Amino acid sequence: MFIKQISVFMENKKGRLESLTKALAGNNIDLVALSIADTADYGIMRAIVNNTQKALEVLKQSGFMASVTEVLAVEVPDEPGGLAGVLELFNKEDISVEYLYSFVRVKSEKALILFKVSDSARAIEVLTHAGVGLLNQEQVNNL
Repeated sequence: MFIKQISVFMENKKGRLESLTKALAGNNIDLVALSIADTADYGIMRAIVNNTQKALEVLKQSGFMASVTEVLAVEVPDEPGGLAGVLELFNKEDISVEYLYSFVRVKSEKALILFKVSDSARAIEVLTHAGVGLLNQEQVNNL
């Protein structure tokens, strides 16, 4: 149930993101989801891609500091309160959200929220017990 996420620590300067995306595109690596958090000098790009291992190799060869993190891909209703319901489940079980980002799939009534939480194994149990949909890597890659 874990999804592999690429995290890249990079300088916050002109052309750096373009260089990164061109390196991926030049190796036929598709960005499925993307999030960027930044400060004045540095940023962290987090992404789900169609080929995690190849992306990691390409980024490192291109001079980027990249690593892989496991996150959860959680299906929630694409309506008001959809996310709140999942957050309530986590709160009841004392599972902290470290960060999240989302994207809406085409032709679906579900939004996909990517979570990094304090206890992934427990979160999977809680969500599965509550009937909340989880996607695996292959399902996300095929969106």
